[in-house]
Amino acid sequence: MAINIALDGPSAAGKSTIAKRLAKKLNYVHLDTGAMYRCVAYKAINTGVDIASETDLCKMIVSTEIELKNDGSILLDGKIVTNEIRTDAISMGASNVSAFKEVRALLVAQQQKMARNKGYIMDGRDIGTVVLPDAELKVFMTASAEARAQRRYKENLSKGFDSDLNQIIEEIKARDWQDTHRQHSPLKKADDAVVLDTSDMNIDEVVAAIEALLPMNK
Repeated sequence: MAINIALDGPSAAGKSTIAKRLAKKLNYVHLDTGAMYRCVAYKAINTGVDIASETDLCKMIVSTEIELKNDGSILLDGKIVTNEIRTDAISMGASNVSAFKEVRALLVAQQQKMARNKGYIMDGRDIGTVVLPDAELKVFMTASAEARAQRRYKENLSKGFDSDLNQIIEEIKARDWQDTHRQHSPLKKADDAVVLDTSDMNIDEVVAAIEALLPMNK
């Protein structure tokens, strides 16, 4: 019987990478909620919409189409933006727009509708607490800021982006503070979530650890 899995945690904790690997292994669907906020930030920045205006952002979202494909590609209004939304600037922009209550409400409603039929792995910062509070498995992935920065640094270089490790460390720390102190749906571990520190774990080890937590494997 299929279940829903909620993966939460701070920026660059590897949530999307692990969710994609798990989804493929379990034949589940991965819903990258962070990508949805990145799409909102990307479109606002590139179309001149005031990223500091909740009203303007909500108007834009109503006429915005975001598609998350099973192959991992992300479409924004019909255009593939999979790599474009992964820059550090868009990462901070996503943190900014996700702080707005109405912006979150619009996207959360979409996410809950998507996951209604079970068999989904959803990752973000408030999945277990807000989006899927009834998820059968909740995991809170964390790692040191330095370990997360190293991963982001290597990822940026592999994609051909200019990158500065020390700058990324400071940006991650700044985003951690922003995400944990925002007024609406702050980054928070669900009471029934399992904490998994991935600082010294590779992808295969993290996937195996989460698989061991699945109800059918206990």
